[in-house]
Amino acid sequence: MIPLKALARDEKKKPNQLRSSGSIPCIIYGNDMKNAPIQCEERELHKVFVKAGESTLVEIDLEGKKIPVLFKAVSFDPVSDRETHADFFAVNMKEEIETEVPVHFEGEAPAVKDLGGIFLIAQESVTVRCLPSDLPHNITADVSSLTELHSSVSVKDLILPKGVKVMNDPATVLVIIQEPRKEEVVAAPTAETAPAAGATTAEGATSAEGTTAAEGAAASGEKGKK
Repeated sequence: MIPLKALARDEKKKPNQLRSSGSIPCIIYGNDMKNAPIQCEERELHKVFVKAGESTLVEIDLEGKKIPVLFKAVSFDPVSDRETHADFFAVNMKEEIETEVPVHFEGEAPAVKDLGGIFLIAQESVTVRCLPSDLPHNITADVSSLTELHSSVSVKDLILPKGVKVMNDPATVLVIIQEPRKEEVVAAPTAETAPAAGATTAEGATSAEGTTAAEGAAASGEKGKK
């Protein structure tokens, strides 16, 4: 587990006051634990979150009390992208948990290199069930078997660590090789197909002089009568 120190939150201070002083307001819940407001030093919280993500156990040291937790939700400032709040879920080390674990695609797909296929990731994570002590940081999917277009790796193809079960449908596709995109070729108009300047093929269309074919014919008839 990754260690993280925390303090009981001074609820007299507003969240923005804590943030301006370099601390992040957080909360711990779960495992029959009442919502416990805490605060963590911003830089330490950031380093631990980058390392742990939402799939690695963190051991919070709350003023001497050790609490195993998972990051459950993290809020970010839309401008600075800095953490502004974190929710921690306290786990019972003797009870199984369900959580999302990222899939790490390993190797090189021959269908991409040799056939020009497109490597399309359909799903980047899976839901696992296991004891907290067996929780993997990620699950590896080998893509070196993807030798043909339309070949894929599904949940059923994953090799799982001991004690870990995937809750997703075994047929769920994680990655697939698609056909390369075809470029459309637009043919240039030829002399036979190109319309004459100032005219169109539509009946009654305007000519270069600004009159229609019907008007031109009528004008010629009037001149013949005169």
